[in-house]
Order: sequence, then structure tokens, then C-alpha cells
Amino acid sequence: MYHFDRAQYDERMQWFLHDRFGMFIHFGLYSIPARGEWLRSTEEMPEEQYLPFFDEFNPTGFDARDWARRAKQAGVRYAVLTAKHHDGFCLYDTATTDFKSTNTPFGRDIVAEYLEAFRAEGIRVGLYYSLIDWHHPDFPQYGDRQAPLRHDPVAGCNDDRVFDRYLDYMHAQVRELCENYGKIDLMWFDFSYDDMRGEKWRATELVDMVRTLQPGIVINNRIEVSGEGFGSLAACDPTPYHGDFVTPEKIVPPRGLFDAEGRRLAWESCVTMNDNWGYCATDLNYKPAPLIVHKLVECVSKGGNMILNVGPDGRGRFPEQSCAILEEIGRWMQLNGESICGCGPVEGGPIDPEKPDYGRITRSGNTYYFHLYEGSIGPVPLLGVPKDRIRSIRRVADGTEVLLSNDWTHSDYPDIAFANLGPSPVLPDPVDTVIAVTVD
Repeated sequence: MYHFDRAQYDERMQWFLHDRFGMFIHFGLYSIPARGEWLRSTEEMPEEQYLPFFDEFNPTGFDARDWARRAKQAGVRYAVLTAKHHDGFCLYDTATTDFKSTNTPFGRDIVAEYLEAFRAEGIRVGLYYSLIDWHHPDFPQYGDRQAPLRHDPVAGCNDDRVFDRYLDYMHAQVRELCENYGKIDLMWFDFSYDDMRGEKWRATELVDMVRTLQPGIVINNRIEVSGEGFGSLAACDPTPYHGDFVTPEKIVPPRGLFDAEGRRLAWESCVTMNDNWGYCATDLNYKPAPLIVHKLVECVSKGGNMILNVGPDGRGRFPEQSCAILEEIGRWMQLNGESICGCGPVEGGPIDPEKPDYGRITRSGNTYYFHLYEGSIGPVPLLGVPKDRIRSIRRVADGTEVLLSNDWTHSDYPDIAFANLGPSPVLPDPVDTVIAVTVD
């Protein structure tokens, strides 16, 4: 039986805390109506109106290798695909149900192809699995605040539903994912709410199975909570089904996250490119790539990760807007990725400055990465850096040496080190110019 062990926990979390940048992929039947992954709930859609999408599902544009290449080029280090979302449709060849991609006109195991392609690119692989299932006849409907038939006392009646039968089914599906697809680095469960949390899912049994079949796997905290809440590890009273990391959704925490005893918590900000997880054809509220870069840097500077979502369209292709954003992020990451991967917050060591006016700071060992979002009037103040301990200053993108300034304009501030970026008032990279300051 699984029991929390701090040393083992720290060991399995090393890659997660190093890699920092992940990709979420939400794909399923809901990609065809293109109104978001929650449409059965938001529109209170009966299943007979949803099932025609099953008969239509044939994403001929799907190419897992293309997905993986785009992720790699964007600087992504790990990825998570929806093996099953709330609608119950499975993207893999499960023996538990006919409601799966291999039974559609497409006829292929999308999870298997995803895993092969992303592993080939050196990207760690994770699977999303919904604890909720609106397709299964034993999952509660009437009165559940999210189920499609929540307001229908006849069709949604729960009298003949046996929840333990559903749990047997759900556990069997998770077992298949853990046994049949090789090493899985991350399992992303979603989600708990109201009284549907913890042991309601037979959580101790579930997590013990996952950790036994996939030693060293990282698991999120949503067996206990949703996007709200931190979980039992944060309370320093970990249950056998505790989450390894916290999952704030569509927000970057205002500060770093800490447990009840003051230790930093591992966390991952789940971010949509627009406003939906699943493909939504009318949602054009795409976040500019520079904003996403800044938010990724912010996550790392606060001790967290970012997982950025892509919702492929009904043909299985990444939307053009998503591709353009990924390409722009990738150009920046190619030049500056060392200031993200392997980095964390500035704490301890020779400096512990607050967020500077012009950007943020990330750290790897004795190297402090100053992220400059805007230029300065005169040389750049490296607040908190002891001048006599600076070994080198380099521009990360091209390795250019950056000199300490001797200008008279900052002679009134002899205790502050100033970096001389040259005479131009315009930064070399208008998105984020990164300089690496290495100290003894």
C-alpha cells in the first residue's frame, strides 16, 4: 500500500520541477461541434443528440508526429493528452466499452500514436483521465450540478444507477492505461467536487494501483480537489491519494505556493490559448505569444510550471492560430530556454531581490536570469547582486558579454551593480531580453 515518503517524493518530482513547460491537448468528439469540451453540460444535451458525432468521428488530418514536432519546436518538455474526457469517449482501444476511437470510422488508437510520437521527440508523456463520465449508465445524472441530465428527473433518474459498478469500470480503464502503454510519466486526473472526492472514487485503491503499475509516476491533486483547493499534501497531512502537485486553472497564483509548514509546493498553472480547452470555432480570444512567454517566466519565477493547452479541430489538426503562437514561443525558447528549464525562483544564495520593475528573475544554481520586458533609462540596475561577487554577465540569446557600467549617472548608488546593455534604448528582444548573471 502506498505511503507518503518525502525522499521518494522529491526524487520523482525532479524532472517535473526541472522541465517547467508542458503542453495540454484536449481532443475528442466535442472537437466536431466545436463549441468546447463541456457542451454536453452547458447545453444540457441528451446523449442521443451527441452520439451522431461518434459515427462521424474521422480526423483524417490527425498526425501525432506533427503534434509532437510542433511541441518540440515550441520548447515543450512534457505533454498530457485527454485519454478520456467527461463525455466518456475514449481515445484508446479499451476493452471496457465500445465508446472508443477504434470503433469510429477513424478506427485508430490515438493514445498509442500520441505516446509513440512524443516519446520519439524526447518529450515526457502524460495522460489526462476524467473521473467523471456522462456516458456511463451508472454515473449519477439527476441532481448532479454538472451532468447533462441534471434537471431531468425522468431521463436522469438515478434509481437504477449503481455507483460501485461505475467505479469498477473506471478503475479498469485506468489499469489499462497503466498496463498497456509502456511508461507513463504523469497521470492527470480530473476532477473532484461536492461529495465526489477522495474515497468516493475509492481513491486509496486507485492511486495504489497506479503507483504500483507505474513506479515513479507523477500524479496531480484533482482526486481530492478541482482547480480550486490545494489538497492534503499542502496541509502537511498527505492522504494515500494525495496529489504531487497543485493545479491552479486559468490563473497564475499571485505568489508562490507553500505548504502549512512553509515548504514550497510544486504547482502547474493550466492555461488555455483562448478561452476553451476543446476546440471552439468561434473563440478567437487567443492570448498573444509575448503574454504567454511572460506568464511562463512568471510561473518559473514563483516556483511553478505552466501547461499550455491546444485544442485540435475536428480533423485532428492544431488550429492555425495555435500553430502561430507555438512558433513564436518556440523562437524565444530556442534562444532563451535555459532561463526556464532547470530554473526556479530566486531564494537564498547571495541575492533575494523582489520582482524588479522591468521584468522578473529566474535562477539556476549561481546563475540569475534577469528577464527584461522593457528598457531602462541608462544602465540596468541588478538589484540585490553584490558587485564584488559577479563572475560574468552574458546575454543569453547569443552569449554576448555584458559589461558592468562605470557611468557617472549612477554614482549616487555605489552599492548597486548596473549592467551596460549599450547605447540603444531598444532592447535586443522586445518580448523578453534575458541576461545571465553568474556570481561566486
